[in-house]
Amino acid sequence: MDNIITTFIIAFTAVFVIVNPLSGLFTFMSMTSGYPQKSKNQYAKKSILLAAGMALFFAIAGSLVLSLFNISIDALRIAGGIILLSVGFNMMTAKINPIVSPAEIAESTDKDFWVFPIAIPLLCGPGTISTVIILTGGRDIWSVLLVLLSIVLVYTIAYIMFRSSEAISKRLSYTGMLVITRLLGLLLSAIAVGMMMTGFENYITDMLRNLLSEFAEPINTTAGTVK
Repeated sequence: MDNIITTFIIAFTAVFVIVNPLSGLFTFMSMTSGYPQKSKNQYAKKSILLAAGMALFFAIAGSLVLSLFNISIDALRIAGGIILLSVGFNMMTAKINPIVSPAEIAESTDKDFWVFPIAIPLLCGPGTISTVIILTGGRDIWSVLLVLLSIVLVYTIAYIMFRSSEAISKRLSYTGMLVITRLLGLLLSAIAVGMMMTGFENYITDMLRNLLSEFAEPINTTAGTVK
């Protein structure tokens, strides 16, 4: 039971921090300013469904995608950790949307802004994809189900936040949002470092194991010849 709770807490925290609904919320509020509440709710629903669908897809089929491109899970841990560390650093320095430039946001049209940049890459970008694949890679079925549940819960929270964007903006000042974002950035950086350390540790262990097996093979051959 304790293992299940621990797995869920780790998965939920990792997904929530990398998705960072606040980051998408800032852009969503600015791009839907002046829209009627009904339209805001429709855009919120479509963007969340698209982002959640992509995250769930890669969580389920991520291992198959890695096998298709011959990418090891440890290579993804290192690459994903680097991406997450960069995003976390930007969050700690108050760069709210480090993945999308202001120019890209300005060029998005009124019709497709819920796809880009809201759903992709703010709510489901390279960091999110890497995280969910790593969380489900090589795990048992129950751990995978807990990760999927975490994804659903995180995007449900994001949807509630998007629908309540006006109320949140009134109750939580811009400074308050920045404080929360910086704290999330610190957590994300710690998760990123952990991912990279695990990836490097596994690489070094595999390398040493291969070297030992190469040295052991000639010794065994020589011993067999002497006998």
